[in-house]
Amino acid sequence: MLNLPEYPWDAMAPYRQRAEEHPDGAVNLSIGTPVDPTPQVVRAALSEAADAPGYPTTHGTAALRQAVTDWFARRRGVPGLDPEAVLPTIGSKEFVAWLPTLLGLGYGDIVVRPEIAYPTYDMGAVIAGAKPVAADDPTQLDELTLQNVKLIWVNSPGNPTGRVDDVATLRQIVHLARRIGAVVASDECYAELPWEAEEVPSILDKRVSEGDSSGLLAVYSASKQSNLAGYRAAFVAGCPVLIRGLLNARKQAGMIMPAPVQAALTAALNDDAHVTAQREVYRRRREVLKPALQAAGFTVEHSEAGLYLWCTDGSGDTWKQVDALSQRGIIVGPGTFYGDAGQGYIRVALTARDERIDAAADRLRGSFVV
Repeated sequence: MLNLPEYPWDAMAPYRQRAEEHPDGAVNLSIGTPVDPTPQVVRAALSEAADAPGYPTTHGTAALRQAVTDWFARRRGVPGLDPEAVLPTIGSKEFVAWLPTLLGLGYGDIVVRPEIAYPTYDMGAVIAGAKPVAADDPTQLDELTLQNVKLIWVNSPGNPTGRVDDVATLRQIVHLARRIGAVVASDECYAELPWEAEEVPSILDKRVSEGDSSGLLAVYSASKQSNLAGYRAAFVAGCPVLIRGLLNARKQAGMIMPAPVQAALTAALNDDAHVTAQREVYRRRREVLKPALQAAGFTVEHSEAGLYLWCTDGSGDTWKQVDALSQRGIIVGPGTFYGDAGQGYIRVALTARDERIDAAADRLRGSFVV
């Protein structure tokens, strides 16, 4: 049995209960789960592929892999991606959690992740028996540490901060990884939700990779842009050698995206209209929530892209802020769930229906004292 820490969100139970006691009900802005309808074009593709008596292909259908390569060229500025270097995954979280193990990492190996980061990066290292190390700038790690770094996670736009890394920053990380023989895995799941960022470059962008995808993996999920969290529809693309190895391991382990979901993901990636429409829904919600938080005394930091507002009241106490908001019937994510550097911050999700977003804004603009 793996000796893993308790799931952190269980600690939110008393705050959820307090928020639910609000006369107008709770507004849950803690978990970034989509609440809007799954697009009809996706549901139709799922239905049409529902008769699937045989085993699906682990590598994904040719149509799905072509849709991914076309999407990279059209939406991410990465033309010419080889469909063979694409691999569907059962959501992106399982890939994040199992990548160190599938790469063969273990005791003595180091996995680097951002200082404020999605906790599954750490869990993936722990599951493999490797050591997670927090560093926003891996180039500043000492040479003794770098000798053991085998995997560097990049997350841009970041969860929970919404920070976006520019081309120069990403290229510097790629140069370092190639010097020390490490893999760079770039979690780009929020790339289609830019607000204040001029651009959100991919790790596979030729300005970053210098035209060579060796050692590089771009990880993506359709959960956010297409409201497909319940489908577990994601993919990874990049280095052909790494993809071949991961494909073989996933074949051995039976890690296969169901055939109807492959068809649904293909349809989602081939249709930009629903993504544009959903982005505007989130934009409106952000334009309601951000000024309301600021009016309540919070400072919004970074948050230039993605589904969250990264906030602080300046007190330095995350749980004080979580508690105060729960008394107003608002549930938020504690910054401490994302690493020690998240102390003093909260994460506020844009994933609630418009009526609930408006209710939260009204409560924040009321006689609110943090």
